[in-house]
Amino acid sequence: MLSSARPLNKILAALPPALYQRLAPNLELVSLKRGASVYEAGSRQAYVYFPTDSIVSLLYVMKDGASAEIAGVGNEGLVGIALFMGGETTPSRAVVQCAGHAYRLRAKLLKGEFEFGGALQHLLLRYTQALITQMAQTAVCNRHHSIEQQLCRWLLLTADRLPSNVLAMTQESIANTLGVRREGVTEAAGKLQEAGLIQYSRGRITIVDRAQLEKRVCECYAVVKKEFDRLLPDETAI
Repeated sequence: MLSSARPLNKILAALPPALYQRLAPNLELVSLKRGASVYEAGSRQAYVYFPTDSIVSLLYVMKDGASAEIAGVGNEGLVGIALFMGGETTPSRAVVQCAGHAYRLRAKLLKGEFEFGGALQHLLLRYTQALITQMAQTAVCNRHHSIEQQLCRWLLLTADRLPSNVLAMTQESIANTLGVRREGVTEAAGKLQEAGLIQYSRGRITIVDRAQLEKRVCECYAVVKKEFDRLLPDETAI
């Protein structure tokens, strides 16, 4: 249950006060540990999650166990769009990439509010459009851009969702997320570190020079960021 203060999730913070207060008693703050599964492919989702300081990866897993991220969700959105899009289930997995917290809401409550229409429905549909853009751009990036450019995109999008410029991720985890070999990530990260853009040590990556990182990233980062900025409110009447 929430207090009257607005949570650090952009969708919840953008809701009209009356609607937010109606949902607040049913929002539960939960801790998400890195590597934990929020939902599995093909399973029914009992809750939707609104991350605050955590990031959840939407992964597609192949039969041989290989996986790749199709999108990431942080404090700008929610995990579980299948619940209100009519599909009920999804072929992707949702796994916690960066540990933190999220507010969860029972599926039936969200569906009821969504079907009622109004501000929440409008906001969730806009978020879904932005998420689809991220998925499409990720596919294009993975096909046409270098591992170094993909890594830059991933670092910037991840940093945008966190309160600091320090990311707790191993190179192996990043490789699994990008769907590439670890050696490729090691080489790309080494180049960025030699150039003074990042520092990597013991599973922690610190972004040292964000401006230069933005100069080396491919166009995909700007496309995704622009679409989220366009479709989702940056400032709220809290």
